[in-house]
Amino acid sequence: MSGHLITVYVPRDAAALSVGADAVAAAIRAEARHRGLPVRIVRNGSRGMLWLEPLVEVATDAGRVAYGAVTPADVPSLFDAGFLTGGAHPLGQGLTEEIPYFKNQERLTFARCGVIDPLSVEDYRAHGGFRGLENALAMTPAQIVAAVTDSGLRGRGGAGFPTGIKWNTVLNATADEKFVCCNADEGDSGTFADRMIIEGDPFVLIEGMTIAALAVGATSGFVYMRSEYPHATETLRHAIRLAYDEGWLGENIHGTDRTFHLEVRVGAGAYICGEETAMLESLEGKRGMVRAKPPLPALEGLFGKPTVVNNVLSLCAVPVILDRGAAYYRDFGVGRSRGTLPFQLAGNIRRGGIVEKAFGVTLHDLLYEYGGGTISGRPIRAVQVGGPLGAYLPPEQFALPKDYEAFAAQGAMLGHGGIVVFDDTVNMARQARFAMEFCAIESCGKCTPCRIGSTRGVEVIDKIIAGRDVDDNLALLDDLCEVMVDGSLCAMGGMTPYPVRSAVKHFPADFRPAPGSRAGDAS
Repeated sequence: MSGHLITVYVPRDAAALSVGADAVAAAIRAEARHRGLPVRIVRNGSRGMLWLEPLVEVATDAGRVAYGAVTPADVPSLFDAGFLTGGAHPLGQGLTEEIPYFKNQERLTFARCGVIDPLSVEDYRAHGGFRGLENALAMTPAQIVAAVTDSGLRGRGGAGFPTGIKWNTVLNATADEKFVCCNADEGDSGTFADRMIIEGDPFVLIEGMTIAALAVGATSGFVYMRSEYPHATETLRHAIRLAYDEGWLGENIHGTDRTFHLEVRVGAGAYICGEETAMLESLEGKRGMVRAKPPLPALEGLFGKPTVVNNVLSLCAVPVILDRGAAYYRDFGVGRSRGTLPFQLAGNIRRGGIVEKAFGVTLHDLLYEYGGGTISGRPIRAVQVGGPLGAYLPPEQFALPKDYEAFAAQGAMLGHGGIVVFDDTVNMARQARFAMEFCAIESCGKCTPCRIGSTRGVEVIDKIIAGRDVDDNLALLDDLCEVMVDGSLCAMGGMTPYPVRSAVKHFPADFRPAPGSRAGDAS
């Protein structure tokens, strides 16, 4: 074995780093040196099985063998057990590709994440990277837009607007300059897919944005990144420099007459900048405040020019569509919800992480077959789907398929695919208050229903929790929610009533305190 270089993978993903991945990599390197064993350590992205991080993998003739969760103290015993050849150990998980949580997914967007060195162009190309862009370079803009439209791809967040229709609007707009902007301001609670894909496979975002630029005639693009994501920002900037060096960005992309310049801009952490027009204001150097629409950003966006604004997951889905074809992508999913979505399991869940599945999977399967129920061992009482503005759903609705229209029919939304789990100790009156308070804190303040409505909403819920005129205040709260839905300028105020109303509807007992207690007391 002394002459055979063995590859060991240790994630550089922020989640893995937070539980000691750097120390584990250093311990493996030191132990291998001490034992005179030739080891090459690759810092890959995360496979998305976060309860196993740091997940160490070893390349063997049979495939990559996984061990997790590994600490530096475990490293000597791993070497003693022969983990460099896939030896048995209490932390052993077997072949990574055979772990049920991972094996039973449909990974399209995340196909390379955790597999490759995220900053190796050679590795990216060896695993199918840039094939979609190569195809796009040989197509007309209208052909690219048609492929994306035919795939059924919809925005991976908010209302799920068809991506191809948005691109077609920008394509047909007349202007001397157009832009492509990626909204990577991933601020929803329980979401981390954007961060993971940027840290684990940044070139797929670069490729997707370049294809978007070719489709609409844009020559410049920006990625609007959260300030809370320093590792993702550093990784993406490094990847962009490499893409320039390899001719995948800049002038005359790979010998063609096409041009696209890309850079990263870091926001200051305002949740409202996840809204597309507030993001554009911030990119222009202004305070992040929502713009009135119309005009739409597709016609008057960044600096008043036609602009494609998509989020990370939407743009990262584009390369596989241009590589494998619209029909291939469309074959995944149900109804008008086509393709896959990386669902993110968080909160009180035994096996948290990324689960990329075709639309149509049920909430029950995600929570129990993948998530394994609560980490506390108590029954699940509620889940919030779609971020802090998403509805709270009770177990009676866990059979609901993950489908844009099915969720909308229940007054809920899929949003960015985040799922936050609560066990039976949660009090939903308190959660409703949290939703209103979140809106009050994060509102940009431009419109009255959101700015004032959320503040008054907190006050009304406090009265309900205190048991004061509960019936009258519940009626007042419902009226206030209606005003916010109908009158707010954007989804910040317009969707804050979703969690509030769903909590009142599905968990009414939490809003009616027993004699001598308060509605917010622990159950």
